[in-house]
Amino acid sequence: MSRIGKQPVVVPANVEVTLKGHNIHVKGPKGELTRELSDVVDIKREGTELIVSRRDEGRQSRSHQGMVRSLVANMVHGVSEGYTRTLEINGVGYRAELLKRNFVRFDLGYSHPIFVELPEAVTAEVDKGQTKITLASHDKELIGQIAAKIRGLRPPEPYKGKGVKYAEEVLLRKVGKAGK
Repeated sequence: MSRIGKQPVVVPANVEVTLKGHNIHVKGPKGELTRELSDVVDIKREGTELIVSRRDEGRQSRSHQGMVRSLVANMVHGVSEGYTRTLEINGVGYRAELLKRNFVRFDLGYSHPIFVELPEAVTAEVDKGQTKITLASHDKELIGQIAAKIRGLRPPEPYKGKGVKYAEEVLLRKVGKAGK
């Protein structure tokens, strides 16, 4: 039994949801999102709630019900409130700099700087110390991909913790070489 899939998705007053077949279009103050959903589940609108139900009791529809409900809930939350992801840069000389037109320059200990172009739906802010970067977007999936791409430029190493990490990430530190 899917506990997540049975919960209704509450749609705020400032969000418009359009259902057309297996496509859903969500529009709100932060932006708009469109997605094609699985055809083994149905979505119905009842007042200010969206309800995801199964067509049959098959294995595929049971597995898709919770996923579709989560995707729709993420879309509604994204266009109404938005998502943020914070990354921290640790290491001597490691820094980030926001350039014009959604480019971010990273100096991460390589012989060359790395430039990352952000999509239009993602905005970035770099703090004054140039060691904390905050990404914001209405698309949870896109912001997660961009954050993972930036973290992958220089993942944190386990001895000194140098590299790019998520702000909430806890690193397991290793003990270095034992002395004499």
